[in-house]
Amino acid sequence: MSDFLQTMAQSSAVRAAQAPSFVDADFDKPVVPLTLGAFDLIAEIKQRSPAEGKLGCQSPYSESKGASHLISRAQAYAAGGAAAISVLTEPSRFDGELAHLEEVVAAVPDTPVMRKDFLVEPVQVLEARKAGASGVLLITTMLNDAKLGAMLDCAFEHGMFVLLESFDEPDLARSATFLDRDGQLLIGINTRNLRTLEVDADRLERLGPSLPQARCVAESGLRTADDAARVAEWGYSMALVGTALMRSDDPAALIASMREAGATACS
Repeated sequence: MSDFLQTMAQSSAVRAAQAPSFVDADFDKPVVPLTLGAFDLIAEIKQRSPAEGKLGCQSPYSESKGASHLISRAQAYAAGGAAAISVLTEPSRFDGELAHLEEVVAAVPDTPVMRKDFLVEPVQVLEARKAGASGVLLITTMLNDAKLGAMLDCAFEHGMFVLLESFDEPDLARSATFLDRDGQLLIGINTRNLRTLEVDADRLERLGPSLPQARCVAESGLRTADDAARVAEWGYSMALVGTALMRSDDPAALIASMREAGATACS
C-alpha cells in the first residue's frame, strides 16, 4: 500500500485503537436482509469525496419536509428501490461519521445499510453492527489473509453481508478464495485506484471475463442507465453508485432507471 490508501489505513488503525469493547447486548438493532433481484443498486451517501469535493447538499425532499439531507436522500434511495444504502463513515477525507450511519438506519428501517470505510480491525465491524449496519465494505488489498478472514467471520457471525472490494486481477483472484465462507459475500471491482485516486474507465470491461461465480458489483464512475446496462452486459449484477445520486435532483428516479436498464441487459 502507499499514498492515499496507506494514509487511510493508518488513520483507520488509530480510530480502531480508540474503539470500545462490545458485548452481545450492544447489538440490539435488527439486521435487515439483503434481498437481490436481476440487477441491483447499492446507493451511496457521502458528504465529500477526495476526488470530487463536497457533495452534501439540500434536496427538494429536505426543503419540503424539514429533514436533514441525509435522511431525505436515504428515503429517496429506498423509494427508488435501492437494494442497500452505503454510508461513508471516514471522517478526515469524506466528512463521515458513525452518527450518519445511525441516522440513515433510523430513517429507512426496511432497507439494509452498509458501512463504507477503510476498515482494518474486526472491532470496526462490531462498531458498524452496533450502529445498525447490516453490511460492511472491506478492501482486499488493505488486509492480509488472516485479518481479512477474521473480519469476514466477524461480519458473518453477526448476520451481516460483506462487499469485498478489488482493484485488479490479483486482487480479484484473492477475493474469490473467500467465497466458500458461510455468509453473504459480494465481490466488488472499483474503477478508482485508491492509491492514486485515478480512474481506469476500462477496468470493469477488462475484468469482466475474470469475474467469479458470485454477485459482482461495479463500483465508481457509473452515472446513467446506459452505464448500468453496459456493466450488466459485462457480467456485473450490481452497481454501487454515489456521486451521481448525491448530485441528482431526483435520485429515486435515477435508481429506478438504472435498475431497469441493468435488469433488461441481464435478461
